[in-house]
Amino acid sequence: MDFLVQLAEGFIGMFEEGGQTFIGMVTGIIPTLICLITAVNAIIKMVGEERINKLALKSTKNIILRYSLFPFLAVFFLTNPMAYTFGRFLPEHQKPAFYDSAVSFVHPITGLFPHGNPAELFVYMGIASGITTLGLSLGPLAIRFFIVGLIVILIRGIVTEIITGRLIKKREQELASQS
Repeated sequence: MDFLVQLAEGFIGMFEEGGQTFIGMVTGIIPTLICLITAVNAIIKMVGEERINKLALKSTKNIILRYSLFPFLAVFFLTNPMAYTFGRFLPEHQKPAFYDSAVSFVHPITGLFPHGNPAELFVYMGIASGITTLGLSLGPLAIRFFIVGLIVILIRGIVTEIITGRLIKKREQELASQS
């Protein structure tokens, strides 16, 4: 009988915890996101979408900058998850690779710039506590983490762009053969 009571309490407790998480989002991240979205859209309207689009296209012409500097700027200035909105200024065939790069960078930026993704800070701090327990400095860890992150997002961006290009060509060939 106690087992059934514990099972029922655990079952309801799971939904209560989910409700608390939801309330935390409603009073925490959701208003922040709405404010960020509003601010970014206001800036875009003031500067002009056409100008921003041209700037983004110019800054992403080079494949290395497109999948290193551009995602870094997105995560640094807009933080996670708003950083992904930078992709709106890219041609459709580059959006999947940009997203892959940006989403892969929200953790490595945390050591040097914790504002980029504060939700990931607990992972970094777990690693950092082991480093500090050994009496070592966190600076080299943060820098290495950041540099490796930039290398990884560059590789992921390039590979994803290649894969996306092949899938687009394959789809175009399939559609052409059906016509």
